[in-house]
Amino acid sequence: MTVVGAGLSPSVVVLACMVMALGYVLVLYVPTFVLRLAPPTSLESFLIRRFTCALVFSAISALASAALLGVDRYMDIPVLLSFYGIRKDHMWQAVIFPLFLTSLLYAGSLVSKLLLLLYSWRERGDSSCCELDLCKIFAVAARSASDHALACAHNVVAWRNYVVAPFTEELVFRACMIPLLLCSGFQTQIIIFIGPVFFSLAHLNHFMELYYLQRYSFLKAFSIVGLQLGYTVVFGWYASFLFIRTGNLISAVTAHIFCNVMGLPVLLSPRTRGLATIAFILGLACFFWLLFPASSPILYNNSIESCSCWQGYCSWR
Repeated sequence: MTVVGAGLSPSVVVLACMVMALGYVLVLYVPTFVLRLAPPTSLESFLIRRFTCALVFSAISALASAALLGVDRYMDIPVLLSFYGIRKDHMWQAVIFPLFLTSLLYAGSLVSKLLLLLYSWRERGDSSCCELDLCKIFAVAARSASDHALACAHNVVAWRNYVVAPFTEELVFRACMIPLLLCSGFQTQIIIFIGPVFFSLAHLNHFMELYYLQRYSFLKAFSIVGLQLGYTVVFGWYASFLFIRTGNLISAVTAHIFCNVMGLPVLLSPRTRGLATIAFILGLACFFWLLFPASSPILYNNSIESCSCWQGYCSWR
């Protein structure tokens, strides 16, 4: 694979990343303010219109990123896709290990959900819950997950949260931006901590929608969006870390989907009598203990020698 991206101007790359970040947001308003299309008649049509905009802009960003790096457009498709971390090798590692790592951050949430399930059985007078029948617990959990999945399959909001947003955001903000930043000479640690700033820019439109469209007060809108931005920056650090360490886009997408499903981690739940807090602390400790071993580049790649400039995992053993 011939990549001539090494030596890219850092200022050009930063500008390109800012354009992609702002463009990802602004393109959502193209149908209304540029194409002058009629307002959507339902939430479903509104979101489908936004899905289309996000997918089109993601494709444009991918082409622009490849053009800046000088990727040969005549190369084999699998090799070209691997530039974005889209690979079929080491797929189960890229799903299972990041999923396990991310679930550790939600140990408090998972314990809280389990205990609340047991409490609900007790309140309904189901004495078998006191016996901690693991088979029954797993059966109920599996049935609940199956019902939730079926409901999500017909819910356009779920498609936004669990499919379109994770895939398009990770493609643009990780797969398109990080190779550019690596090949322009930015250090890996700087990319991990500074890169998510671009990711947070993609959520600033939420403030405009809350303040101007939903008529929230400035302070309330600022507080809500401030919390969202803080959360997205922290997640951006983690997703960037996974993408660079594994070289596989699906690892960041998996973590993104799981976080969207779970929401904010539960730190404290009065009904669990402190068990959720203890679980969260233990899960957090295990997360940091396993973070580097479970994301070791050798687990996700056949070779970590003779890499291109955009394969950051080769220089971060």
